[in-house]
Amino acid sequence: MSQALYESRLPSLPLLGRGKVRENYAVGEDRILMVASDRLSAFDVIMGEPIPGKGALLTKMALFWFDKLQGIVPNHLTGDDPLSAVATDAEREQIRGRAMLVKRLKPLPIEAVVRGYLAGSGWAEYQKTQSVCGVALPAGLRNADQLPEPIFTPATKAEMGDHDENISFEQAAALIGPELAARVRDISIQLYRRAADFALTKGIIIADTKFEFGLDADGTLTLMDEVLTPDSSRYWPVESYAPGGNPPSYDKQFVRDWLEAVRIDGQPWAKKAPAPALPPEVIANTVQKYEEALQRLTA
Repeated sequence: MSQALYESRLPSLPLLGRGKVRENYAVGEDRILMVASDRLSAFDVIMGEPIPGKGALLTKMALFWFDKLQGIVPNHLTGDDPLSAVATDAEREQIRGRAMLVKRLKPLPIEAVVRGYLAGSGWAEYQKTQSVCGVALPAGLRNADQLPEPIFTPATKAEMGDHDENISFEQAAALIGPELAARVRDISIQLYRRAADFALTKGIIIADTKFEFGLDADGTLTLMDEVLTPDSSRYWPVESYAPGGNPPSYDKQFVRDWLEAVRIDGQPWAKKAPAPALPPEVIANTVQKYEEALQRLTA
């Protein structure tokens, strides 16, 4: 395992903010250095233990997908070497292989979620309403069933420690305007279709994923943040996929399942900080799943 980085410290750059997984640093007025740490969040709670090498794996996968998705929508990559943005060898060692130097954008206040299969919060909502985020679905679907067509199910962006909230398209349109919301929806579904079709050729089902977008100084819609990583997507191996339950996955569902089963003083974890300590075998298995997903996609 590589040396774990729980939190980066780059004194030569102004820190803009720490997210659940990433730290953003200002590079001049128009660029940001995004550093992917080895932190892991589940149920919107940051785990206390890092997943060694996870940040580098996420960065490789994001760069891979940004390349595959070219031509649909501009992305935030500048093409500049991230190592050129920091001042010392110690800083360069912290960010090597786990950083992107990107354009500074005005982020849209929604997450663009696309679902090709019924799972997670979508499955929970469907059981109550036979719909997801206001999108009516056929009766009789099972957990993990493929949907007739991919659907756009936006969410609000939660503050640190809060939970993202699924919203309807109409609510998203009220937040960012109907024309922009329609563009985000159509582009997100196009991105998902291209990625899902490619992943199937590698034996991977992308059940769902979330994209984030921003606007540049000219108002150009731009794909930003991470894209199609196991942190933002549900990856299922084709060979073990079976609807009716939660299929085995390459993403952090493995950690979620462990957290759902853990008991603290005989009670389920309340999904609030602090998180239960992850045992070494859960950490090791999570690393293995992330590595296998990357190798399988890029082979």
